[in-house]
Amino acid sequence: MTSMQTQAPTPVQPLEPIEAGAVDSDGQPAKSPLAFLPLGGRALKVVEWTAVVLAIYVMITAVSVIGSGFKTATGDQAEQLFSFASNPIIGLVIGIVATALTQSSSTTTSIVVGMVAGGLPIEAAIPMLMGANVGTTMTSTLVSLGAAGNREQFRRAFSAASVHDMYNILSVVIFLPLEMAFGVLEHASQWFASVTTGSDGGVVATVFTSFGSGVTAVTSPGANLIEHVALAVLPSVAAGVIMILLGVALILLVIKFISNMLKSLLVGTAEKVFHNAIGRGPISGIASGLLITVLVQSSSTTTSLTVPLAASGKFTLWQIYPFTVGANVGTTLTAMIAAFGFTGSEGQAAMTAAAVHLLYNIFAATVIFGLPFLRPLPVRSAQWLGNLGAKNKLYVVVWLVGLFVVVPALLVGISLLF
Repeated sequence: MTSMQTQAPTPVQPLEPIEAGAVDSDGQPAKSPLAFLPLGGRALKVVEWTAVVLAIYVMITAVSVIGSGFKTATGDQAEQLFSFASNPIIGLVIGIVATALTQSSSTTTSIVVGMVAGGLPIEAAIPMLMGANVGTTMTSTLVSLGAAGNREQFRRAFSAASVHDMYNILSVVIFLPLEMAFGVLEHASQWFASVTTGSDGGVVATVFTSFGSGVTAVTSPGANLIEHVALAVLPSVAAGVIMILLGVALILLVIKFISNMLKSLLVGTAEKVFHNAIGRGPISGIASGLLITVLVQSSSTTTSLTVPLAASGKFTLWQIYPFTVGANVGTTLTAMIAAFGFTGSEGQAAMTAAAVHLLYNIFAATVIFGLPFLRPLPVRSAQWLGNLGAKNKLYVVVWLVGLFVVVPALLVGISLLF
């Protein structure tokens, strides 16, 4: 950790305090989705927090609907029907493209959790979950374009956005080959699921299973109702497809709602944590990134907070880097919550998928951030890309199109050839 600390060139200057809920990641007022209600003060806060709880309920129900729909549509043929996704490169591309389109890794990972509970093989899901980490980096890059009017500010902003790209790309480069060769994440996540949901897991499994059973008891009536209605009016395959589409639509809507709601409620608090912690060293930066992402339930929002602050020069790239590492770990909470919507063998499969996302990000942070020869690579790569982007904005376009369109297409083409 010493090498990082010595490379941070300037101490952080104290900033003006920010009132909770004052501004969002773009510096604009963080307006509550329920601001139209004729309420204020404590009454409005109670309604807003109640809405967040109900939205989480809908999210878990939607994940359950996806799991049931996937099982209904595929029967016992899920592995055969999704044999194309057994190619890890294709799975990786699916995760990248799906997350880039939805601009939410939480949406992608929640859907994958539901699909695994419904029969998608875990070895096919792992590359998708890795790809979700890469796809979510587009948001902060787009935010950096707000500083395009000033070359020096844009250089710093684009570098801050790109460090998230470079870190996640390096994670995939390291762990996807390891997974293909040794199944590291598959074995580790299956162990985690057996400890937390298996019958022989002891106290930990009892607590997790009891909590999961309680969540399932509350959410299953809604999911069962949707399944019964769909099967009553449609053939099983069509009913399953409709359930999957409905579940995906609900997740897209509800995660966006939760993110916006929590931003209005907590972004001011989140920024206070950010300002207070990020200049105190790499461990503090990782912890603050994790905590803020848990608070606002969006790694895209969290990392986007850093871009305007980097553009202004208040924080250096070396100070922002550990913050993005923590954000990657914090965003795994959504998939863990989604996994509690299932019990029994389905619950163990769902928890295995959620554990993949959690352990992958923990392993990546430990290896890349922990090894001195790997730690500086994302920062140096981001600085190089930021310098190119500042010279000519065309490089930014090439980077976005290349990362999210050209490279995925080439990877699929090459993998099909071989």
